[in-house]
Amino acid sequence: MEVYQTEEQQVDAIRSYWKENGNYIIAGLAIGLASYVGFNLYKDSMLAEEVARSDAYQVVVNKIDKDTSGFQVAGDTFIVENAKTSYASLTALSLAKETASHKDWTKTATYLTAAIENAPNDGIKAIATLRLARVQIQLAEFDNALATLTAKLPTSFNASVEEIKGDAYLKQGKIEQARTAYQQAIVTDGLTSSPILQMKLDNLAQAINLNGDVK
Repeated sequence: MEVYQTEEQQVDAIRSYWKENGNYIIAGLAIGLASYVGFNLYKDSMLAEEVARSDAYQVVVNKIDKDTSGFQVAGDTFIVENAKTSYASLTALSLAKETASHKDWTKTATYLTAAIENAPNDGIKAIATLRLARVQIQLAEFDNALATLTAKLPTSFNASVEEIKGDAYLKQGKIEQARTAYQQAIVTDGLTSSPILQMKLDNLAQAINLNGDVK
């Protein structure tokens, strides 16, 4: 590296360097500043969109108790306009709950499918998936329910998956497979196993003892 003997030489060197590279430095600073400003504007824009989406979601859910038909229309529109967002998934779950209360299982299945497609995380996706399988059992679509339950879900939902499998097998008359699924659900749940699940297994055992018909 060149050693400058005097301050004047150092100043001359700086002037020379700036003359040769100053424009590039200024351009780099300008680009950096523009990027910084642009990024902050982008963040502000994203925040504004999120607030607007949240407000729109609140307007939709406020219709649940006041205007059922209006809620469904507004909810359908909201899901389309806000696809692939958590709000779309939550709206679909709310619509599914509403239609299920009227035993409109076909619409409920449609909304739960939308909830799965727009789920913001694995937990919401798993909840919607389990509900969809139960609705498919209501629709007597037992094979579809079993197929739905093959989705990769968090392990904390394994017991519920096995229990619903058992329900589907039982409706199909596949007693042995139903019993195996219920037993697996109880083993997976361990000490937290629900009384209803145990009751299902006990009722199944009584039915087998009564007619001796195991498939």
